[in-house]
Amino acid sequence: MKPIQFISLILLFVCMISCANNHNNTTEGSDDIDTTILGGSNAHSTETFETGKIITHVIYKTDPAQSYALYIPAKGNKETLPVVYFFDPHGDGSLPLDKYKALADVYNFILVGSNNSKNGNDWSTAENIWNTLFDDTQKRLKINAKRIYLCGFSGGAKVATYLALHHNEIKGVIANGAGLPEIIQAGNFNFSFTAIAGEGDLNMTDLVAIANGLEHTQTRHRIIFFNGIHEWAPDSTMNIAFEGLQLDAMQKKITPIDKEFIDNYINISKKTVDAYLKANNYLKAETECTLATNMLDGSSNDVNWFREKKVAIQNNPTYQKQSQEKQKLLATEQNLKDKYQQQFQQGDMNYWIKTIKELEAQAKATAPEGAMYQRLEAYLSLAFYSISNQLIKGNQNNDAQYFVDLYKLADPTNSEAWYFSAILDARNNNAKAAEADLLKAVSLGFADKNRLMQQPEFQQSGLTINLSEIENKMK
Repeated sequence: MKPIQFISLILLFVCMISCANNHNNTTEGSDDIDTTILGGSNAHSTETFETGKIITHVIYKTDPAQSYALYIPAKGNKETLPVVYFFDPHGDGSLPLDKYKALADVYNFILVGSNNSKNGNDWSTAENIWNTLFDDTQKRLKINAKRIYLCGFSGGAKVATYLALHHNEIKGVIANGAGLPEIIQAGNFNFSFTAIAGEGDLNMTDLVAIANGLEHTQTRHRIIFFNGIHEWAPDSTMNIAFEGLQLDAMQKKITPIDKEFIDNYINISKKTVDAYLKANNYLKAETECTLATNMLDGSSNDVNWFREKKVAIQNNPTYQKQSQEKQKLLATEQNLKDKYQQQFQQGDMNYWIKTIKELEAQAKATAPEGAMYQRLEAYLSLAFYSISNQLIKGNQNNDAQYFVDLYKLADPTNSEAWYFSAILDARNNNAKAAEADLLKAVSLGFADKNRLMQQPEFQQSGLTINLSEIENKMK
């Protein structure tokens, strides 16, 4: 295929996305606790919802077109409780609640998942969704006004961060798989920031940069890593993030100091550091010390143990060697990205088939090399998505077909790749292929009924696609 004239603009867009896309309850200490019920005159209008069960659609009282998923912990909502609002990039409010409902029972948190916030919304729409969601839940639930938290994944993490920067009622953000660089420029603010990144997440280096930038502020922050890719974190990782929210509340004297809780965290973290050192993984040992320091600062004098241990590790020759090797890998990763960007304009399908197969094999290697190749796989997926999307919007169907084919090759389990393919099938008046690709997209998780029904290519006269059958197969 011929080079695409506006490919550099698309690549800039790609770069912008990738650089941006059981404790006991024994307590002691301060009695300075504030558990205000939100809503003023509406404080007595809270409703009774079923506890210990996910309610997938709670319809807004003021807008029947919008809804949210809700999980009330098993102990109920008889008193004001902390709340975590979740933002999934595909508007699946139930998904994170299902993953983390056990944690809600452990920490006695209310979980709320927006069914309307999703990728593609502009900031104004995100603002409107939040305002309506916040207003509805504060009137119907008993919420601790000082413990309002947001958690998002990928594009949802950016939404959560954006909202926290503009709404003082938000006291903490958990950004899973993405973040907004603007957070560093905001200086010191009142909410805590928890970054979560899979080792194989293409946005891992961006989240590290954000966390490093926050080191120069007074903002409470931490970054948590897990062995995975660009995905919602496992519950064991989110548990650490929730522990951080508990420690934040103690540090700010919103809740009493829970010495048993703190001591348990310290003991586990020290054992984790020792285990990494015994495994000769000095980088992860140092990372654990950094995490514990940021978690415990202002809550326990034991924070000094982790600070001193971190310095000792950094002065060790083994750590210094491993750190140099890590920097070399990061440089290799950037060089490969630069090479890929040049190849985007060449149109050599054989090159991409060979490269993608090599990446698939290399991504199975042990970390950190395997994690680097996982990030590169994700980078190509995002690049092919972004370029395909722009070409489809520009009706450059031949060029779009080339990149959609690459998208399916690089990320065959991504429903969006098959949805794009169905659009191009429909433009070529191939109803059978379009229907097959749509069914494939649905089998891989596509569930946006409104988008399906409003897609103009599937509504054109003379093209018979059984959209009702496809819709019925959606979960």
